[in-house]
Amino acid sequence: MRNCSKRKWLILGIFLGITVSWICVPHLFPADVDWTIKKQLNLEASPLDISASVDGRWIFILVPGEILVYSVSEDKVVNRIPVDKAFDKLTHSARSNTLVLSSRSQKTLKIIQLELIHKIDISRLPFKGPENAPVTMAVFGDYQ
Repeated sequence: MRNCSKRKWLILGIFLGITVSWICVPHLFPADVDWTIKKQLNLEASPLDISASVDGRWIFILVPGEILVYSVSEDKVVNRIPVDKAFDKLTHSARSNTLVLSSRSQKTLKIIQLELIHKIDISRLPFKGPENAPVTMAVFGDYQ
């Protein structure tokens, strides 16, 4: 009689385990993918490699002899970084904000540090010093 009771509990445990796993485990149902072409860039040169920033603000396009920096928000190439034509692979490191270039034929690697420059419109604001100074320092203050 005791073995029969153990068997019932075992069968009940297996049944509950299968039921819970069937409910909790995601099921694979076929799904369609909807897609839309957002933008097409026509370049002057054939792209060798591309990489995007993690936040999606920048797309770096390696073409022979330069890296094109495309701004998604401005919808245009905003900068060009000259590089040796031998480089054929490009990677962006978000952690260190660098571009890593490599050349299989030259067996070389180049790391380019990126620095963001924020343009601040200071026209019609009070300032000290000459108007055409090579360096502008902006000071922000909040006393609350």
